[in-house]
Amino acid sequence: MSASTSQNQRIAVIGLGSMGYGMATSLKRAGHAVTGCDVSADAVARFVTEGGAGAKTPAEAAKDADIVVSVVVNAAQTEAILFGKDGAAETMPKGSVFVSSATMDPDVARRLAKQLEATGRLYLDAPISGGAQRAAQGELTILASGSPAAFAKARPALDAMAAKLYELGDAAGQGAAFKMINQLLAGVHIAAASEAMAFAAKQGLDIRKVYEVITASAGNSWMFENRMPHVLDGDYSPRSAVEIFVKDLGIIQDMARSARFPVPVSAAALQMFLMTSAAGMGRDDDASVARMYAQVTGVKLPGDK
Repeated sequence: MSASTSQNQRIAVIGLGSMGYGMATSLKRAGHAVTGCDVSADAVARFVTEGGAGAKTPAEAAKDADIVVSVVVNAAQTEAILFGKDGAAETMPKGSVFVSSATMDPDVARRLAKQLEATGRLYLDAPISGGAQRAAQGELTILASGSPAAFAKARPALDAMAAKLYELGDAAGQGAAFKMINQLLAGVHIAAASEAMAFAAKQGLDIRKVYEVITASAGNSWMFENRMPHVLDGDYSPRSAVEIFVKDLGIIQDMARSARFPVPVSAAALQMFLMTSAAGMGRDDDASVARMYAQVTGVKLPGDK
């Protein structure tokens, strides 16, 4: 790819949360002209002080953009950014591409793509994985699907944001479906890790030693290794919130019900996240499932008063 095609793109990033801010920073670092937009004026102001541009609405951010990257939580927010009041679809130039990073039901991704493509713009279904640190380093995993034209137009942004890009099909929905399979496993693994750690505490085991042993044993998972240090430190400030898995495992239940496919293990995990949310920890770190187990069983974990 020549420097002229990879550089000097005008890119709007809508959603400057922990993931979006890092993605916008990675795009700027790669030499693109980046405009940030967020409901938080403070996030936009911070991005401007670091050399980016700011916009008050998606429509303003998307004006003249080659690529619009949407980094919001769900399908409803994505639809509002595109087609709501002051939406990006009003002002995106013809032939520009909308890159949707939210985790959503594949059917919704297909509907949004069809609606946008009917106006002469492109849509790339591109859910992300990797967390805030990898977003800031430009090392995300992106699970993308869309038309060859959408991939071609989005390529400079994808190159700047991703260490691994999976091209998973030529129509929106495939990327979303792959992401939901990942989320099924991620949610189940967090719930299982939390159950195991709280159960270990109930047995009177040294849970730091449990962590050491399990991470060197066959029972380990990426989520056990990544999330259980939050439990060991008694630190539940949200890197990824409980509510994310209430949403994502809920989408899996909806998809499975439509397909008449049983998903009893992820259904049980969903109930654990729902219970944790109901106990007032919905906005806390998703490792709080362990705290919920501890509260129900009277187990003491680090950080408990």
